[in-house]
Amino acid sequence: MKVDAIIKWFLPREERFNELLAQDTANLLLAVKAFVEIARSTNLADRAERLEKLKAIEHEGDAITRQIFDALNSTFITPFDREDIRSMAVDLDDILDYVEAAAGSLVLFELSASPESLKQFGDILIDMVTEVDRITGLIWDRRNESRIHDAIVRVSDLENRADLLYNRVIAELFRGDSSKALEILKWKEVYQGLEDACDACKDFTHVVGNILVKNA
Repeated sequence: MKVDAIIKWFLPREERFNELLAQDTANLLLAVKAFVEIARSTNLADRAERLEKLKAIEHEGDAITRQIFDALNSTFITPFDREDIRSMAVDLDDILDYVEAAAGSLVLFELSASPESLKQFGDILIDMVTEVDRITGLIWDRRNESRIHDAIVRVSDLENRADLLYNRVIAELFRGDSSKALEILKWKEVYQGLEDACDACKDFTHVVGNILVKNA
């Protein structure tokens, strides 16, 4: 084997992880947009049909996650710490799972209403995932550190908005008619999934923040 071929074999395959994570975040953004369509619909049959499309996107996300893990297992040197890349992939997978679960709860519990709070959560998630997608495209060049920090701050601000929204919604639910306890619990399940998705977005930025510190 030629010396240059040996050197190339040992070099980090950044392009591969760049490509896979870009696919993952783009797929996640599709999923969140699909959820917003579900959230804005008030027809159960339409919601069920759109849920099937979201599930297909979720399956694609699972496939990308497996590819990332396979790439980690087959790459001798990685551009960042192996566990950080794995954590990024896991967080992206978690976000998608939570979003899909929230949409599934709307269909499973036959919730046809489209309250403003549900649509607001969808809008917040689109903004958060858009920032996650932007961050993922920037992390490969250290010159982007300032822009990455700005995006991380935006995600944190959005997560704070999600917290306030969640607390307000839950308070309103439990101030409602106690005879509708089952309905209240159904909606709480939906909003809990959305809150968890927002938390996972922030978890993703924590991993990226650690990467910046390690590679400063």
